[in-house]
Amino acid sequence: MEITSKFYLLLSWANPEIFKLDENRNPIVVAGCPPDAFSATGQLWGNPIYNWEYLEYMGYGWWINRIRESLKLYNVIRIDHFRGFEAFWEIPFGDKTATGGKWVKGPAINLFNAIKNVLGDNLNIIAEDLGYLTQSVIDFRDATKFPGMKVLQFAFDTREESEYIPHTYDKNCVVYTGTHDNDTIRGWMETTGNPKDVKHAMNYLKLNIDEGYNWGFIRGAWSSVGDVAITQMQDLLNLGNIARMNHPSTLGGNWSWRMNQFDITEELTQKLYNLTILYGRCINPKIEEDKEIEEDKEINEDKEI
Repeated sequence: MEITSKFYLLLSWANPEIFKLDENRNPIVVAGCPPDAFSATGQLWGNPIYNWEYLEYMGYGWWINRIRESLKLYNVIRIDHFRGFEAFWEIPFGDKTATGGKWVKGPAINLFNAIKNVLGDNLNIIAEDLGYLTQSVIDFRDATKFPGMKVLQFAFDTREESEYIPHTYDKNCVVYTGTHDNDTIRGWMETTGNPKDVKHAMNYLKLNIDEGYNWGFIRGAWSSVGDVAITQMQDLLNLGNIARMNHPSTLGGNWSWRMNQFDITEELTQKLYNLTILYGRCINPKIEEDKEIEEDKEINEDKEI
């Protein structure tokens, strides 16, 4: 779920009052990210920014309805740019870069308290908390009790200390080998990855050709303490960067990869099954069968008595 939408899409035209728009329904300010080590001018997304004062005045009803309707369609929601609820980078509309922006506080926990008061505490929401996080953002995420994200491909960036390295994880997180915005593991290892980062990954995960680099990453995710581990189908199939799902900030050619039904073999299925059983990420049917037999035996013994 996107935190917001492009200003020319239906969302802001149907609900102009919930965004900071002028009388012509053009944005007054837009969203983005500040300059950092990866971009000297930051990122200018161009999305309109919510009028949080109005939304608070209305009891956050629009957001409550949005979450409610989404949960009718999906078992789990992953909310994009979750840190934007705590504070967001606000840029004057018309600026060519993000350098003229400023941090503005968002509704933070007040929004999600309102949502939980109506929809209950047990919401299946994943907080996409990638990128620059302050302690206040971390405290906000923890207060919601929603699991954050750990992307294994980000763990080996040698330019700075990484919070995505597996030995720093806690249980309340979802571990990904990579997301739709990442290259595939094979593509990253062979083409797009920084050689120093690739070497770091090989040493840390003890990667080798015999096992397969993709399987080494899957093993790294599956063996972590994170409550949930996910791999892209492209990584499971060990595909190169031609199968990459998305190149951020580009148009055309994205989201076009499709899996062939014959790509999944019995050998592949068994290998994934074995790894999943090994690291306790699914119910072992043999153990469950033995448990049922033992329970039936105890019931029969009680009847005989």
